[in-house]
Amino acid sequence: MLNPVTPAFLDGLRAFLPPMAFREATDAYLREPRGRLVGQGVVVAPGSVEEVAAVVRACAAARVGIVPHGGGTGLVGGQIMGEGPLPVILSSDRLRAVRAVYPSENVLVAEAGVTLRAVQEAAEGVDRLFPLSLASEGSARVGGFLSTNAGGVHVLRYGNARALCLGVEVVSADGSVWHGLSRLRKDNTGYDLRDLVIGAEGTLGVITAASLKLSPRPAAVGAALLAVQSPAAALELLALVQGVAGEGVSAFEIMHRIGFTFLDETGLGLTPPLSPLPDWMVLIELGLSHGTAPEAVLEGIFEVAAGKRLVTDGVIAQSEAQRKAFWHIRETIPEANRRIGSISSHDISLPLSEVAGFIAEGEVALAALGAFRINCFGHLGDGNLHYNVFPLAGESRSVHDNKRAAIKECVHDMVHARSGSVSAEHGIGRLKVGDLEKYGDPVKLAMMRAVKAALDPAGIMNPGAVLRPVDFLAKS
Repeated sequence: MLNPVTPAFLDGLRAFLPPMAFREATDAYLREPRGRLVGQGVVVAPGSVEEVAAVVRACAAARVGIVPHGGGTGLVGGQIMGEGPLPVILSSDRLRAVRAVYPSENVLVAEAGVTLRAVQEAAEGVDRLFPLSLASEGSARVGGFLSTNAGGVHVLRYGNARALCLGVEVVSADGSVWHGLSRLRKDNTGYDLRDLVIGAEGTLGVITAASLKLSPRPAAVGAALLAVQSPAAALELLALVQGVAGEGVSAFEIMHRIGFTFLDETGLGLTPPLSPLPDWMVLIELGLSHGTAPEAVLEGIFEVAAGKRLVTDGVIAQSEAQRKAFWHIRETIPEANRRIGSISSHDISLPLSEVAGFIAEGEVALAALGAFRINCFGHLGDGNLHYNVFPLAGESRSVHDNKRAAIKECVHDMVHARSGSVSAEHGIGRLKVGDLEKYGDPVKLAMMRAVKAALDPAGIMNPGAVLRPVDFLAKS
C-alpha cells in the first residue's frame, strides 16, 4: 500500500531541494480544465534531472505516490489524483531549458517543462519547424505532450508526438536515470523503450527531457475554408486533395455550424467567413515547396470539387493574416465549448470509411436519450473527431447530469462497434480507466499490467492513471 506525504517526509525533501522547489498547491495543480476532478497533493518542482531523481528515490523509499504535472491542460485527469494517500505532485515548472539545437540534424533537445510554443519558437529561430500544433500550445509542455502522445491538427502529415521524438531522458520508478536522449533515426539495439514511455502518462517513469525532431519549413503555406455537402462529401474531398497535393496536405479539419453558434452565444465574436453558413465545413492547409503557389492549387481543387458537387462555397486565404484568421476560428471552438459546458465530451477516432456512418447513427441514437446539441468537429484527415454533447440553448448541463453516463456509453459503444478508439489523442488518465477495461483487448491489458508491475512494482508512478492500482499493487 502507498503512504501519504508526512511532515517528516517533507523535511527529508527540504534537505536536498532549494526553497524555490516547493510550491503552493493552488487550483492550477489541483483542478483539470473541465472541472470534472479536484485533486490533492504537495507540489514539488525540481530544477534538474538530478533533483527529480532524488525526489523519486525518496518517494520510492517511503512508498509515496508521485503525480507528474506539466501544463495542466490534460482533459482526462491524468494530472489529477483526487483519492488515496496524499501524493507528491511533481511539477516540471523549473525544467525550462532548451538544452541544444542541431539545425543540420533537424533536432532540438528540450527539458520537460518547456512549453510547446517555446519549442516552436526555438525551431523557427533556426529556420526549422516543430509541427505539433495544439490549441493549448502556450501552456502544454514537452513532458506532458509526450506522456499523452498528443496529436493536434498536423498529425495527417507529421504524425503524433511519438513520431516527433527521437529520444527521451527518463527517471524510472526507483530513481535511476535513463539517459536516452538519442538523436538517431535508426537504432535497432533492443526494445524500443522510448515508445513505451511516450503515451504512458507518467505511469512508468518521469520524462525530464527529450530530443525532438524538426522539419524544414514549407516554402509556401495556404489555407481554404470550404462548405461541403456532408461528412461523406468531406471524405471524398480529402481523397481528392491528397491526390492533387500529396504530402503537401498539412491539415484537414471538419467543423459543424453549431461550433459557430457557440462562438456567437459565448460572445467570442468571430465572424463566419461563409454566408449563408453551411452545416458542414472543412479547413484545409497546404504546405508546399518553392515554385508552387498553394492558392492556385486550392483554386484548382475547388473547381474540381464543385464540379463533383462535393463543395458548395468556399474562401481561399489571400494573405497570411486571413489564413491565421481561419485557424483562430478553429482553435477558439474548444473555448466556446468550455463556456457552454458539455454534458459529455468524447475524443474518438474511427476508420475513415466509418466516419460518415457514425455521425449519422449518432444523431439518431442520442435523440432517443433526449434533446441535445451535438458539436462534432476535429481532425478528419486522421479520423479523430471531438464529438461533444451539449444542452439546448438556455439549459444548464447540470439538468442532464443523470444522462451523462448513458450518453458516454452510447457514443463509445458505437465507436467500438465500428472498430474505433474511445481515446484518440487525450489518453486514458483517470476518467477513462473504466473505458479501457470495457473496450480494451484483454491480452493487451494483461501485457500492460505486466509492464507496469515490472517497471513500477511499488505502484508509486501516477497511481490510478491508465490502470487501477489494485491491478499491480496486489502483486507487489
